[in-house]
Amino acid sequence: MLTRSICLSALVIFFSQIGVAQQNRKPNIVFILADDLGYGDIQPYGQKLIQTPNLNILAKEGMKYTQFYAGTSVCAPSRSSLMTGQHTGHTPIRGNKEVLPEGQVPIPDSTVTIAEIMKKAGYSTGLFGKWGLGFPGSDGDPVKQGFDKFYGFNCQAEAHRYYPTHLWDNTTRVDLEGNDSLLKTVTYAPELIQQKALQFIDDNKSKPFVLFLTYTLPHAELLVPDDSLFQVYKGRFTETPYRGIDYGNKAKRSGYTSQQYPRATFAAMVTRLDMYVGQVMNKLKALGLDDNTLIIFTSDNGPHIEGGADPKFFNSSGGLRGEKRDLYEGGIREPFIVKWKGKVKAGSTNNYAGGFWDVMPTLAQIANEPVPTYIDGISFLPSMTGKKQASHDYLYWEFHESGGRQAVRFDQWKCVRLNVDDPSKTTVELYNLDNDKEEKNNVAGQHKDIKDKAIRLMNQAHSKSNEFPFAYESK
Repeated sequence: MLTRSICLSALVIFFSQIGVAQQNRKPNIVFILADDLGYGDIQPYGQKLIQTPNLNILAKEGMKYTQFYAGTSVCAPSRSSLMTGQHTGHTPIRGNKEVLPEGQVPIPDSTVTIAEIMKKAGYSTGLFGKWGLGFPGSDGDPVKQGFDKFYGFNCQAEAHRYYPTHLWDNTTRVDLEGNDSLLKTVTYAPELIQQKALQFIDDNKSKPFVLFLTYTLPHAELLVPDDSLFQVYKGRFTETPYRGIDYGNKAKRSGYTSQQYPRATFAAMVTRLDMYVGQVMNKLKALGLDDNTLIIFTSDNGPHIEGGADPKFFNSSGGLRGEKRDLYEGGIREPFIVKWKGKVKAGSTNNYAGGFWDVMPTLAQIANEPVPTYIDGISFLPSMTGKKQASHDYLYWEFHESGGRQAVRFDQWKCVRLNVDDPSKTTVELYNLDNDKEEKNNVAGQHKDIKDKAIRLMNQAHSKSNEFPFAYESK
């Protein structure tokens, strides 16, 4: 009996020490970034036609933000804003610009990223999914920007295909058996990337880690395996088949395949994304990491219309105006859910108005690390934990396609400036989001003082560069 008592006491002490160690350890951070997922594409934000049970759980166990914004309305600059803590008037990458044979214009070596800050704080850093901020071997390669482990698509154009010829494992090209020259579809890349991400959690369960899951779902092309998730939706909707560039002899890496069931496929892609989120949540719980992990879920910009997608049918923008490439609310306001057991109030909603450039200072505050003085973000950690939250003087976005666009938000006011590249065509729109979140009523003519202030803020926020110029003349 004495021996048994000693053993039991030893076990109690052992597990108590584990508990203390977990409590004293820095929290793990899992940042989940969907691709082209709209504000209304998931059930916690009002979606009626697509099932997202795991995101329902995440929202029930966490906090749902209603006014959180992406960096801008397309992939690369939005992700640059996320990684650098700067809005798109300052961040080094402000457009989707290709570099042949594969990749995009790289983030400069001098850029400080979230990954570099967290790595300095003692975190293992991993990114699984899509990068798009520097071609392989460049200064913008993720392994040169603070990530210990990268697996996925380096190039955005390559990520248009769900059965690509290859992925990247750090600096090693991984040819996908069976996906030969886009002639065959054997290996579904998101599934392979997901398995590698779950393995990263296993490999780092005994030390603090930051995991960026930059999923390509539900970005076009519209394509999923013909499995039970797809069968849930097949035949449920009236369909208009989409004719694209199919896998085969004439396939292009950045094309979109034809799709007989575009609506069912899109819905299945969102539900597959939700399934992957659930797998991550279950993995954390199985390893006993759930209590000490902050999970953040969001999307890089508004819903797309490429490849046969039908955002109006699904109300993907959640009643907001605009889609991907717009600087109206539908192009930049995103679902944003945070869960941190014991820190974030379960089932709560928060109306803090923030943007991707706030993520860096928030994670840095959690890691007790300083941030560069030049960033535009502020930590929203107080809003998560029920403390007094500072607010932005204004939020700013710019977009360097479609004639050049700018937008600024301050207080209840949202101003959008169009055709900025040609002063003779420039127009200015002003909306009061308190009573017009759909941005239907342009009141610029009724509030000249507010419009003029907005223009001053836009001019102030945009840092000129040879690569990203804007013409400056107000109308």
